[in-house]
Amino acid sequence: MSTLMITSMRISLAAVAVAALGTFVTPVVASAGTGAPANSRAVAAVDHSAYDRLLKKYVSAKGLVNYKGLKADQEELNKYLALLSKNKPASSWSKAEQMAFWINAYNAYTIRLVLDHYPIGSIKDIGSKIKIPFVTTPWAIKFFSIGGEKMSLDNIEHGTLRKKYDDPRIHFALVCASMSCPRLRNEAYTADKLDKQLEDQGHDFLNNPAKNKVGKDAAQLSKYFDWYKGDWEKNGQSVAKWVNKYSATKMDDKTKITYLDYNWQLNEQ
Repeated sequence: MSTLMITSMRISLAAVAVAALGTFVTPVVASAGTGAPANSRAVAAVDHSAYDRLLKKYVSAKGLVNYKGLKADQEELNKYLALLSKNKPASSWSKAEQMAFWINAYNAYTIRLVLDHYPIGSIKDIGSKIKIPFVTTPWAIKFFSIGGEKMSLDNIEHGTLRKKYDDPRIHFALVCASMSCPRLRNEAYTADKLDKQLEDQGHDFLNNPAKNKVGKDAAQLSKYFDWYKGDWEKNGQSVAKWVNKYSATKMDDKTKITYLDYNWQLNEQ
């Protein structure tokens, strides 16, 4: 029997087998050049609308949080955090979708951490309650999981956002529940609005005299510009260039820079 006849018989037998199985067999066709199934679908990005509603309800226009009210109404927050926990960003998501996820996750889990210990006067008060070996700050506590991985707020900020996305504007968006932090927006970050939201946060932060006092001759800046100086100076940038991008008052090379004391008081209504 020739090779051609044997091949033809194998194809015919395979076709009969598939027909006999009926709807229980779904043919899988490889995409050209990828080896991936043609009918595979990208994982959808998380919908942040539930978190958006919570922020509108419990956060003021100035970024102050009604922790007391939120503590009595935690069901929606818990559902949203469960959604984040089960939906770690996929590589198929856009950069904006991934960044919006991690910024929202940082801020929402910060709220969760505060509520777990509320009432407190400062998030730093949680530090005195920590009895975990080698953990000395609330930001290092691994109290939640995303995609099956135990994580801390530090893991999100330093291990993910700063490390992977190289966008210093995240410092205008991450809020550590303190008065000297940038304003907590009373809306969720979303991919379609992310750039505009980060730009708006920069303008708000640099023109708030409680957080930055910018003058031509002297400037008293947020500690953020000292703590994360390496981020602001990447890619030929400088602290002065970033400040001037958003501040109504501009600095120059001769402006004397000092840094304001950081107010760790809880950002509470």
